[in-house]
Amino acid sequence: MLVLGLGNLLLTDDGVGLRLLEELNTSKGDGWRDRVEFLDGGTQGLALMSEFEGRKAVVILDAVGAGAEPGTIHFLRSIEGGFPEFSAGHFRSTTAHEGNARELIATVALLGDSPEQLFVVGIEPDQVKTGIGLTASVEGAVQQAVARAAGVVEQLLSSH
Repeated sequence: MLVLGLGNLLLTDDGVGLRLLEELNTSKGDGWRDRVEFLDGGTQGLALMSEFEGRKAVVILDAVGAGAEPGTIHFLRSIEGGFPEFSAGHFRSTTAHEGNARELIATVALLGDSPEQLFVVGIEPDQVKTGIGLTASVEGAVQQAVARAAGVVEQLLSSH
């Protein structure tokens, strides 16, 4: 199983996926070490396609812009290898790499390399601009998003 954090730490809330990855790895990583790989994907986009090959499950942690209140936690689960929410255009590109995350998911599905189960846990950003650190609304949602992601991983581990 892969837990993949995406984002840019130099663009305020765009770095939330990497913060979620760090928090999840710190709190749960030792207990999952032999069954879960944690990967900082930064802003690599399509360069991460090979990381999906042969995976039973992938959990992506990211900033997800859907027009909701900043700090809202979004949870998406693939259905038949895709995300209807992404393809239906409900999500806008508000982060430096968000289009690449969608392209990555779509390309992996097109090539038939989608994992059996694919999830996205993300937080609605407040600001995406040059700066280090999360805004208060996004910071306030980090622990709840980490708990949601941990629950998904625990469920996946118990079913495999």
